[in-house]
Amino acid sequence: MTIRRGRGKGRGMGALLALIAAMAVIAVLTAGCSGEEPGSGGKATAAEVWERIRPAADLEEMKQGDGDKLLKLYSITADEVEDFVLYTASSNVKADELALIRLKDAKQSGGVKERIMQHIEAQTAKFKDYRPAEYALVEKHVLTAKGPYVFFAVSKQADELEQAFNEALK
Repeated sequence: MTIRRGRGKGRGMGALLALIAAMAVIAVLTAGCSGEEPGSGGKATAAEVWERIRPAADLEEMKQGDGDKLLKLYSITADEVEDFVLYTASSNVKADELALIRLKDAKQSGGVKERIMQHIEAQTAKFKDYRPAEYALVEKHVLTAKGPYVFFAVSKQADELEQAFNEALK
């Protein structure tokens, strides 16, 4: 005895499986084009983005900062920040600073940039007559935002760091 399936039913199931497989392939391919770390949900951590920028930075005479330093320098609170990477000069006679801040809400980037600009103005006044070489670094700073990320750099490598930041978020 031979059991036959209805031809319409078998074709419908095969078409459904083919559609599901095609959707899975498209999902995998588009996820690979996002420029974000796999599994990051479209939002890489500041540390993950920093690892892509890091090769352009000279951190030899810098020290890593914490939340207290972030608040002191830029008046940025923990409530605003998802995570961040901060490096400052090891001496107060140097102007070097690097900050990569991932905000909880990208809409806050304008206000955060304004507070960093206030810090830049204070640094400009501090170094202008006292340390001309450091003043020149402050004047050539980089301050930019992309999505939830705000990037600030006072460094001899500021241009290279900005380029690395932009490449990291492509």
